[in-house]
Amino acid sequence: MNKRIRPWQRLFVLAIGSMVFAVYAPTVVQAADSPTLQSLSATTTKLQISIDTTWVLLSGFLVFFMQTGFAMLEAGLIRQKSVVNVLLENFIDAAVTILAWWAVGFGIAFGTSAGGLFGIDTFFLSQLPDVDGSYPLGAPGSTAAINTYTLFFFQFAFAATASTITTGSMAGRTDFIGDLIYSAIMGAISYPVIVHWAWNSNGWLAQLSYHDFAGGSVVHTVGGWTALIGAYLLGPRFGRPPWGKLPPAHNLSLATLGTMILWFGWYGFNPGSTLGTANPGLIGLVTVNTTLAAGAGALAALIFLYIRTGKWDLVYCLNGSLSGLVAITAACAYVAPWAAVLIGLTGGVLVVLGVDLIESLHIDDPVGAFAVHGINGMMGTLAVGFLGQSELTLNQKSGLLLGGGFDLLGIQILGMVAIIVFTVAFAFLMYCGLKAMGHLRVNAKADHIGIDAYEHGVSVWPDVYAVEQLIAEQDQIKTSETNALEDE
Repeated sequence: MNKRIRPWQRLFVLAIGSMVFAVYAPTVVQAADSPTLQSLSATTTKLQISIDTTWVLLSGFLVFFMQTGFAMLEAGLIRQKSVVNVLLENFIDAAVTILAWWAVGFGIAFGTSAGGLFGIDTFFLSQLPDVDGSYPLGAPGSTAAINTYTLFFFQFAFAATASTITTGSMAGRTDFIGDLIYSAIMGAISYPVIVHWAWNSNGWLAQLSYHDFAGGSVVHTVGGWTALIGAYLLGPRFGRPPWGKLPPAHNLSLATLGTMILWFGWYGFNPGSTLGTANPGLIGLVTVNTTLAAGAGALAALIFLYIRTGKWDLVYCLNGSLSGLVAITAACAYVAPWAAVLIGLTGGVLVVLGVDLIESLHIDDPVGAFAVHGINGMMGTLAVGFLGQSELTLNQKSGLLLGGGFDLLGIQILGMVAIIVFTVAFAFLMYCGLKAMGHLRVNAKADHIGIDAYEHGVSVWPDVYAVEQLIAEQDQIKTSETNALEDE
């Protein structure tokens, strides 16, 4: 049976407890380590690394989401009978690239440099946490204050973008096995070599203070030239209209959605390339420049084509915004906002003229990938040499038009020429090898029934537009064309 505890007993227990606390509490407090400048500095460093890691990962997620934008844009701009093929190619490119980048690409890009040309270690992402549970930071060729795995993922998203650019130019007639092979080669060798030159701290272009903040040349010029060589060697799509007249787009809603996703993803592409949040002002500048260039590019292309045709053209407006984004990618951290507007306006005009040029050369580029990525990647990289601000550039030199002389522009020209020569030569060898193997252009039968029906056995609308109906319609078209030729 419980006894009732009297109030005075409770007070006695509280008094004893207070005495014990009064005697021993100071000892406990004294036993704890007092904070020092060194411990506070270590805590601050850990906090900064945590914030930077979160920033870079979120930016990487945005860049990876751009794969969706590319898929939607290309699916909207190409013909209906090739949509399934281009969707699968965009999707599987990411799957192939991550394995190639993990096995070889990341090591070539950011491993210990061999003469500034390529990396020789860090293959298969071999770094493991230390015995104390801490993770290694950066890579042999990168001083980024983020752990190696985060750096790997962020750079993988860029590698996936480079290979995806090619699918648009080569859409509708590329052998699917060939697509898998060239995507793996780009992710493992050709793209990582250029990354090493420009972004590895010991790369030969990096040592010269070559300026490409987020990949105007490293990603877009490489992707654009690789795409152009592939489109040239493939030849045109079967049944396309006469040169100078582009085939109609399949779905402009998809193309618009894809472009908006790409614009959104660029906020990971450019601002995320700061690889940290230590300089929030720089992040703000890059973000503003990116947005200004995109808007200027869209308006320039829209108005320029209206002057030429009297029509407000949606497709060119979309590609104009992308051209502005590509053009500012290399320069976004090195120029003032007024220069970003000028670069975007130039990009919007160049994409229209670029499409005209490619058509005049009888190269079939279904989505204008070279005009967007190749031409504007080059222009934007060279723009640093003309418009770079000494307060922002790596070597504290201004561009030619701002009184800085030819030094900065000369380095940009040298780097651009080297990147183009290597990329074109490598792409020719790669695609000629695929052609010799019979895996560059899809079987001729696909030209008549459509690559979706031939390679995948399905149409983009399986429930309302069966593949059998698609094949029958293509056979009917072929028969009509044959009869017309015989009548002539």
